[in-house]
Amino acid sequence: MANVEELSVALTPDVLAEVRAAVEGGEYDSVSEVVREALHDWCMRRKVEARETEELRRLVQEGIDSGPGLEADAVFVRLRARFGHPPA
Repeated sequence: MANVEELSVALTPDVLAEVRAAVEGGEYDSVSEVVREALHDWCMRRKVEARETEELRRLVQEGIDSGPGLEADAVFVRLRARFGHPPA
């Protein structure tokens, strides 16, 4: 692999056993491959979370920009008047 830097990672005995079992079971060719895939998944998850956070911020701002909200109690009074109480 070109442009590879080696580093040391400390793992708990349980995690290390899982990693070794994955390699010994043939799911991966090496411990390094397991760690690379785990880091790739972690990076992807962070990107997805960042996009979701940005979308939530956009939606909140859209709500703020849409103007003043309605008083919830007044809305529920109107809904109950129109549709009655929900079945118990």
